[in-house]
Amino acid sequence: MVAIAWFFVHNTVTNLEARRIASGFGFLSREAGFEIGEKFFLTYSAADSYLRALAVGVLNTLGVALVGIVLATFLGTAIGLFRLSPNFLLRSLSTAYVEFFRNVPLLVQLFFWYALITEGLPHPREALSPLPGVFLSNRGILLPSLEGAPRLEGFNFVGGTAITPEFAALLAGLSVYTAAFIAEIVRAGVLSVERGQWEAAQAVGLERGEALRHVIIPQALRVVVPPLASQYLNLTKNSSLAVAIGYPDLVSIANTTMNQTGQAIEGIAIIMGVYLTISLSISAFMNWYNARISLR
Repeated sequence: MVAIAWFFVHNTVTNLEARRIASGFGFLSREAGFEIGEKFFLTYSAADSYLRALAVGVLNTLGVALVGIVLATFLGTAIGLFRLSPNFLLRSLSTAYVEFFRNVPLLVQLFFWYALITEGLPHPREALSPLPGVFLSNRGILLPSLEGAPRLEGFNFVGGTAITPEFAALLAGLSVYTAAFIAEIVRAGVLSVERGQWEAAQAVGLERGEALRHVIIPQALRVVVPPLASQYLNLTKNSSLAVAIGYPDLVSIANTTMNQTGQAIEGIAIIMGVYLTISLSISAFMNWYNARISLR
């Protein structure tokens, strides 16, 4: 193992020297020289360093992953419970949802959502307004903010909070796709609870919804939480497909950085380190939560 490791390190160093590529992370302090179209909680300009650009990418990845986890959890839980509904239509539609979205590749779904937003929605002047102050157009989704509601000026909206087509497509794809798997996890968890628990809940006068909330779901969590953690990890790692639709996540910004600096090994190492840290953090939290709700 030592000999193999030495061979790869020696070969890498030799090739870098032959191509006159300096190794190390010193490039992070240099000026990036490129713009980033979307930023979460961190200001950035082309005059900032590569380090700040990568930090923007990390925040963009975290933003879409965290929101996606919340949406996928709520949607998946609802679909999973609907699959157990005595209503035939609701049960059939939920089954069709799971089978369709679970068996279509995520990348294809991302292309679908992106095309639906950019090609299927009208121009800003003809934007749809399902709610007051909310506008849907091929430029994205406009929402009211504390500073004021969006308004049309010229060929686009100003004011309010804008959700870009790239972010909306990525969020929709990740949430809908992961929710199909979470639905099956929730359904399996509910089915794992003994039938006698349902009968006991009915015997004390609880309705179906109350029985689910107070008796069944708390017991099902011990089965649901471990595989649910895996789906959260998958959603976070699948967010790296954002590069396919132009969303500036960590992978996209790191690719631009590597193309400009030639520091491919360092760039890949940064990507691996960030995703590893995020995944271990999610795992630690879910393990803590699982231990907290475990039956004693």
